[in-house]
Amino acid sequence: MTATPELSQGSFKPNKNTMKTKKITLATIKSFIRKNEDKLFINVKSSFDGMIDGCAYYNDGFKKANKTNENLRNTAGVNGAWFVNGSRDYFTPYNENGYTGYSISNCCGHFILATKN
Repeated sequence: MTATPELSQGSFKPNKNTMKTKKITLATIKSFIRKNEDKLFINVKSSFDGMIDGCAYYNDGFKKANKTNENLRNTAGVNGAWFVNGSRDYFTPYNENGYTGYSISNCCGHFILATKN
């Protein structure tokens, strides 16, 4: 198997088709929440359960997200969401089953924040 001459000679020029997507950060998620607060849905896949000292898994599906004023630093104002902060949250784009948004996972669980297409 041989490499293409463009890649083997180091003359590869990136274009719009080969550029990486912008990194998703907590600021990206908070902006998404603010822009879509009236049409936001949440699907909690797992959350921390102190009775088993670990994460319990759920399969409740998407529900309309409710606002909360408790623990704003960790919930970003969304009931059911929990961010641990300190670069310990992992974000991936989500686009399935008629919903578009972000999948968030950390040591306290996994949830999806999305809007209907």
